[in-house]
Amino acid sequence: MSTDYLKTDITSLHDDLVNKKTTAAQLAADTLAAIDSKDKKTNAFITVAPEVAEKQAAAADEKGIGAADTLAGIPIALKDNIITNGVKTTAASKILNNFIPVYDATVATRLQQAGAVLVGKTNLDEFAMGSSTENSHYGNTHNAWALDRVPGGSSGGSAAAVAAGEVVAALGSDTGGSIRQPAAFNGIFGIKPTYGRVSRWGLIAFGSSLDQIGVLTRRVKDSAIVLQQIAGHDDNDDTSLPDPVPDYLAALDGNIKGMRIAIPEEYLGEGVAQGVRDVIEKAVDTLKKLGATVDTVSLPHTKYAVPTYYLIASSEASSNLQRFDGIRYGYRAEDVKNLEDVYVRSRSEGFGDEVKRRIMLGTFSLSAGFYDAYFNKAAKVRHLIQDDFTNVFADYDLIVGPTTPTPAFKIGEKVDDPVTMYMNDILTIPANLAGIPAASVPAGLVDGLPVGLQLMAKPLGEATIFKTADAFERTTEFYKQVPTAMKGDN
Repeated sequence: MSTDYLKTDITSLHDDLVNKKTTAAQLAADTLAAIDSKDKKTNAFITVAPEVAEKQAAAADEKGIGAADTLAGIPIALKDNIITNGVKTTAASKILNNFIPVYDATVATRLQQAGAVLVGKTNLDEFAMGSSTENSHYGNTHNAWALDRVPGGSSGGSAAAVAAGEVVAALGSDTGGSIRQPAAFNGIFGIKPTYGRVSRWGLIAFGSSLDQIGVLTRRVKDSAIVLQQIAGHDDNDDTSLPDPVPDYLAALDGNIKGMRIAIPEEYLGEGVAQGVRDVIEKAVDTLKKLGATVDTVSLPHTKYAVPTYYLIASSEASSNLQRFDGIRYGYRAEDVKNLEDVYVRSRSEGFGDEVKRRIMLGTFSLSAGFYDAYFNKAAKVRHLIQDDFTNVFADYDLIVGPTTPTPAFKIGEKVDDPVTMYMNDILTIPANLAGIPAASVPAGLVDGLPVGLQLMAKPLGEATIFKTADAFERTTEFYKQVPTAMKGDN
């Protein structure tokens, strides 16, 4: 009988591997079959890597899987902006459509060291710039709950793959909500760790002071297991934190009695759909019943988060994307007349509209005469937003609220209105500006579409998030629900 990722988790799979009820090779075969079957609906993958998966699975079986080898033989997908040696890595862009890296990102190396099996690379908004996975050179990804809806972005492929049961876990990256927003839209758990908790070495950069690699899974414990393996200091990343990684699994005791939780009044204000507000208020009641105390607080500079973010992120993107010039690697325009023509035409033909828009905004913000008026001012406001969080965390363990203002919107609904699309990230962006850990846990449904409860903690407070999300998950058991579009597929 084939493995059904909608009904199992990493711990159960690990037990079956240790007790020889299955093998890594069989799990890899089951996963590849699930991707082959379900990805026709979701388009969650850009590249499937059967030869790599089979080789790594065979190596795991040959070595033997012990009780302590929690991730050995477990199939995992990586977002296609994470470098993988010998496996095409495109960042969902035409400009990298033929790029095959010669090294692994640190997170890929650490997963391999744990014996995990890479099955493929997932779809995303080009260079992680977007909130809907509609900006991919490889086509739209579809939401596992409603195929006419977006899966969120930019880690929409990773989220849809997990929600649809194509894989049990996937890595994503989060620059302004790109793990949490698709996790919310797809009814799964997704966590963005503290900035610097996970190495960015080998992550194709968008906004270097904001990007962070994280995990998407159906179960909270599964994310804790994966994060335990990929977190920790890396000499290759100067922004990597030296702090030791705690035992995240030890936090999963189901007990949040005495937890002090804050709800920002700005997170339930204008623009948040009434149905979402109702689900979140019910979720807060659940946290209270579990023994937490909940108060309303204010994060007064939240209203400046979106413009601050887009000035900083676009400026950093403008700098980071200079390297894609048609000279060293990637797409190069044909029939060019001179060197300048190579640059201009390769970038014009290789980059999509959203990437061009952000490069132009960032270049303008950094230009002479405008730096102080825009980028420098945004950097100052960023500190005010950080101070807001610091003030609240002086008295509270956790901040909660909705992950997104609405459930998943329809494909094409906002693609021609970039400002409205940008505002969709208003509730997730502040955590990236502050560098704090944040996650989305499924809280319920509105009109058959999932709604996420966002949990934010002080720096290096991932264990607090895992503890609370696990207690909430045990009570709600949302993970038992099968996405509407996937019913009958297993």
